[in-house]
Amino acid sequence: MATHPDTPLVLVDGSSYLFRAYHSPPHLTNSKGEATGAIYGVVNMLKSLLRQYKPSEMAVVFDAKGPTFRNELYAEYKAHRPPMPDDLRHQIEPLHQIIQAMGLPLLCVSGVEADDVIGTLARAASAAGRHTVISTGDKDMAQLVDEHVTLINTMTNTVLDPVGVEAKFGVPPELIIDYLALVGDKSDNIPGLPGVGEKTATAMLQGGGSLQQLFAAPEKLAELNFRGAKTMAEKLLAHKEQVELSYLLATIKADVELPYQLSDLQIQPANTAELEQCYRQCEFNRWLKELLTAETATDSLQPDVTELEQAEPTAVTLDTSGYQTVLTKDEFQQLLEAIEGSELTALDTETTSLDYMEANLVGLSFATAPGKAWYLPVAHDYLDAPEQLDRDWVLAQLKAWLENPAKAKVGQNLKYDQSVLARYAIELQGICFDTMLESYVFNSVGSRHDMDNLALKYLGHNTISFTDIAGKGVKQLTFNQIEMEQASRYAAEDADVTLRLHQTLWPQLQQSEALVAVLQEIEMPLVPILSAMERYGVLIDAKQLRDQSAVLATRLAELELLAYELAGQEFNLASPKQLQEILFEKQQLPVIKKTPKGTPSTAEDVLQELAHQYELPRVLIEHRGLSKLKSTYTDKLPKMIKAATGRVHTSYHQAVAATGRLSSTEPNLQNIPIRSEAGRRIRQAFIAPAGKKIVAIDYSQIELRIMAHLSGDQALLDAFAAGLDIHKATAAEVFGVPLSEVSGEQRRRAKAVNFGLIYGMSAFGLAKQLDIGRQEAQQYVDRYFERFPGVLNYMERTRQQAHEQGYVTTIYGRRLYLPEINARNAARKKAAERAAINAPMQGTAADIIKRAMIKVAAYLKEHPELKAVMMMQVHDELVFEVSSEQAEQATRALTAVMSEAAELDVPLVAEAGIGDNWDQAH
Repeated sequence: MATHPDTPLVLVDGSSYLFRAYHSPPHLTNSKGEATGAIYGVVNMLKSLLRQYKPSEMAVVFDAKGPTFRNELYAEYKAHRPPMPDDLRHQIEPLHQIIQAMGLPLLCVSGVEADDVIGTLARAASAAGRHTVISTGDKDMAQLVDEHVTLINTMTNTVLDPVGVEAKFGVPPELIIDYLALVGDKSDNIPGLPGVGEKTATAMLQGGGSLQQLFAAPEKLAELNFRGAKTMAEKLLAHKEQVELSYLLATIKADVELPYQLSDLQIQPANTAELEQCYRQCEFNRWLKELLTAETATDSLQPDVTELEQAEPTAVTLDTSGYQTVLTKDEFQQLLEAIEGSELTALDTETTSLDYMEANLVGLSFATAPGKAWYLPVAHDYLDAPEQLDRDWVLAQLKAWLENPAKAKVGQNLKYDQSVLARYAIELQGICFDTMLESYVFNSVGSRHDMDNLALKYLGHNTISFTDIAGKGVKQLTFNQIEMEQASRYAAEDADVTLRLHQTLWPQLQQSEALVAVLQEIEMPLVPILSAMERYGVLIDAKQLRDQSAVLATRLAELELLAYELAGQEFNLASPKQLQEILFEKQQLPVIKKTPKGTPSTAEDVLQELAHQYELPRVLIEHRGLSKLKSTYTDKLPKMIKAATGRVHTSYHQAVAATGRLSSTEPNLQNIPIRSEAGRRIRQAFIAPAGKKIVAIDYSQIELRIMAHLSGDQALLDAFAAGLDIHKATAAEVFGVPLSEVSGEQRRRAKAVNFGLIYGMSAFGLAKQLDIGRQEAQQYVDRYFERFPGVLNYMERTRQQAHEQGYVTTIYGRRLYLPEINARNAARKKAAERAAINAPMQGTAADIIKRAMIKVAAYLKEHPELKAVMMMQVHDELVFEVSSEQAEQATRALTAVMSEAAELDVPLVAEAGIGDNWDQAH
């Protein structure tokens, strides 16, 4: 095979491989009896191609449903083929889902075959001088081979370039259609020339030239040396029409009008969550394990992993013979003695709900050694449930152990267990390790951090899933309804796996003192603090929110009518397809970017750009924003008030955001807008009860301060030390004017530069944000780096570290891995470089706010007289509920504590506000 220095465009004949994989071993099925062999075969081939060619551009092409132009030419074309077998047809949709989840462009074009789409793309790439690899098992594709196009059959591992084609078929690529027209194709019902096989066809073309030449001078055939040569001219002329039809049917149409261009075939980042779901459904467990250990088929695009990431998962087959169900007081006493004497015990609770405010305890499980686990049921309530120990009695007996800080415990998401036990007046203590947090600190982007994924990743073990024992959908059982033997095995396994995960993860974490410190000094101490905050909740003015919903509904209706008027017709504002038709077909607005399927994008950033010049996109943006606020907050929050407390209780997540930031759900407190009037009205509904005030304290420009600390730039350090308005100070430097003469517009532009650089923004991005020319934006950036050279050095140093190590770190040692920092795809690599610059600042800010929460919680415990409760954390802000009489004193004290949460080379400034609601206090 000829070598090519450039990375090829890879075009895959998905339809060809689908049928071949279906008829080839292994003929796989999953545990539900669903066929998966064709899926496995095609995906395996795709993984092989990705490893071999490391492409940045690729397309997997399938035949679309329905007839093609060839059926119009010849009604008998493929007419004899039997219908697709049901067990193959059912594999198509999950196969397409996997391909798209892998980030690979998937193409189906009506009216033509996959061959024609591939031919069109290959010819376009060849005309542009691009090297193209076509992966197929179809001999018809040999007609596309030229100096830029090669074929590969991954099932036979054969490669065909022009020399290879001639060696295989006896004719060069330019005569392959002639060859096929003579030979015919039984599988496609192409008739060909009767009685002519491969050898005869080759001899005819080698001796007489192309079909056109043979029809022009058929007498030459009699002079050739093959059987039947003497009468071949007569036969050829007698079947001329049939041969010409065969030629048309065999010709790959290379001028198909496609709704996309070569530039649309970029491989996108894999959707690992979607892939995980697909692999689980098909039960491709080896690939699932590879996915979760970041060893997917595209891992050749990833940076070399560090020594911490090189640990191979140790496959285990769990021995369940040591699992025990505790049903009697004697058995309970044996369990109690075992956990009392254990150095570290894995603990898990089984409940009736995932909502920690409503979950009732059904049972507890424990593990003291691998394979040594107990399930202690206390509230199974189906008709034939065996006798169980009384829940109140059990908890009274366990209370001392559960609340003993000297009895070390490990769990998986112990915050939930702590909140559940708190409903029974038990304050869980001795929380030493949490496997979810160990995994998260070890590598926040290495996988999801739930037990099932971690068990597969680090133990090579597929855990019993809850749906396996409880079912799915509306008929799903709650844990108290599950048969005891199944429930016991499931619960005991949870504790056993948790202990094994800790024993696997902890030694690997211990290779880095910094990571151990992040776990033990930041993440673990935060667990009980977050649990307490969640359970305390926040008071909501439901009437105000309902009133706001009515106002928003009126405005949304007005915007809808305005959108209809601007569009000249009614349409569904939430339909991307209808938006595409109106914006780009009817109104002919410029196409900013396309979706992976080649259609014009209507994403938020596209509408934002179009809104600079066109009114309809402006209306759509406002409609989207208000619609989201209404559905997410003003409609939903009143329904989330718990009857038992009269408050709303969010859930904080420590192991979601890659940078270490907390996130929250049900409700998501992080996304309530602060700059819009509608967003501020929602914050006004977060209220203080009678006799109390809301106190909000947040860090001032914390990421810029961290930038100054990390970069060591003297001009930045001096500006912060002097307490200057950093944006005005930057404007004075960039625009070369005295500080006192900086205009509001200059400050606005300097602010955009400051924050743009934090997020790795280019001059192009800055130009778009400020609505100025790219050259002018570049001048701002150049002047900035001239005045703040330390920042430029920091950026270059950080990029270099990221490329060399595959990760960057926060001030406190948290590692932030960047899987695509060495990607071959330039856009993805640039995005990773931008993330590398921002991650240490955002990650350090996350560490600082967490450290502040720990210090504040300790301070409030020591000073109960302040009557202050920490109840919310949002970005760089902590929100408290404080006694009205103590509000001023508490605010001063808490602001001081937060200002001392970190030692930076610049002052860490916390700013506070007091009010009757959150908006007033912020």
